[in-house]
Amino acid sequence: MNDEINFHFNKPEQSSGYLLWQVTMLWQRQMNRALSDLGLTHTQFVILAALGWLCQGKNEVTQVDVANHSNTDRMMVSKIISNLEEKGMIQRQEHSTDTRAKSVNLTTIGKILLQKALIVVEKTDKQFFSPLTNNGTAFNNSMLLLLNNENQ
Repeated sequence: MNDEINFHFNKPEQSSGYLLWQVTMLWQRQMNRALSDLGLTHTQFVILAALGWLCQGKNEVTQVDVANHSNTDRMMVSKIISNLEEKGMIQRQEHSTDTRAKSVNLTTIGKILLQKALIVVEKTDKQFFSPLTNNGTAFNNSMLLLLNNENQ
């Protein structure tokens, strides 16, 4: 019996998927470390930011809206929103037209914390992606190409 495993690469660093995973993990660790002083995880920040963004353009935002906007699992969004609600950052109320849905909003505390977190995240992003120097736009365009291809 052949116990040899046949990889398509000579070393892991030749795999785009492996590299993407490694970079994503490094970036998330740095984000979590930077946001820890504010008492937030990176995932909590993403949900707060998605809600803040959506609230700018809609009178009522649902958990489903937040999940869709952040491309995040609905059950996970529900748990995070519950946690953020316990911390006083988000409030939920009955939706005005959909009896099955809850409308979610940032509280004043949530808005203040989100504004502070945006500064931390932007600074951390700038530091993390600085080695790309002038290639940042090309990098972003490549990521958008991959994201847009998934939606087809």
